Amino acid sequence: MPITIAIDGFSSCGKSTLAKDLASSLGYVYVDSGAMYRAVTLHFIRMGISIKDPKEVEQSLADLRLDFRNEGTHQRVLLNSQVVENELRSMAVNELVSPVATLSIVRAELVRQQQHIGRNGGIVMDGRDIGTVVFPDAELKLFVTADMDERVRRRVAELKRFGTETPIASVAKNLADRDRIDSTREDSPLRKAMSAVVLDNTNLSRAEQSAMALALSKLRM
Repeated sequence: MPITIAIDGFSSCGKSTLAKDLASSLGYVYVDSGAMYRAVTLHFIRMGISIKDPKEVEQSLADLRLDFRNEGTHQRVLLNSQVVENELRSMAVNELVSPVATLSIVRAELVRQQQHIGRNGGIVMDGRDIGTVVFPDAELKLFVTADMDERVRRRVAELKRFGTETPIASVAKNLADRDRIDSTREDSPLRKAMSAVVLDNTNLSRAEQSAMALALSKLRM
């Protein structure tokens, strides 16, 4: 019987990499919930929406359409029919996505969509509140962590892959700010679910962390 796997953790801890690998190994669907929040953030940037204006936010959400394209075990997010993969990782989105994610109206809509996607199990979803809010009854919950220096290194490398050269100090500040916002927001703050297994991958290879997660998954099937 297919299970639901929830993976939570701070930015640049390798959640998405782990979730993609695990979904591929199990033949499950992978959903990057963070990409959904990034798509909303990009939409607000494009529309010039002030996230401090509730009416503007609500009206803009009415003009937002998120769709999903299955590519093997991966689901790409489409913003108003456009694939926006590269733009979702820009520094402009990085700097605004955590404040956007504090907005209750945004969270309520995306949680609704996420629960609909995963209603039949056979899914691996990563984010900030997957094991605590979106799928509190998930058969497996993982909380992924890594030390800050390693997280900064990973984010700098990611930005470089998308064609952006960003000073290390700017990336470190952005991650620290996002940690603070994600952990202290009133609505669905980032925290480890009580039943979650902590996976510190600071010194683990991609293959090693994937093997650990796969073994944990099989124990719950």
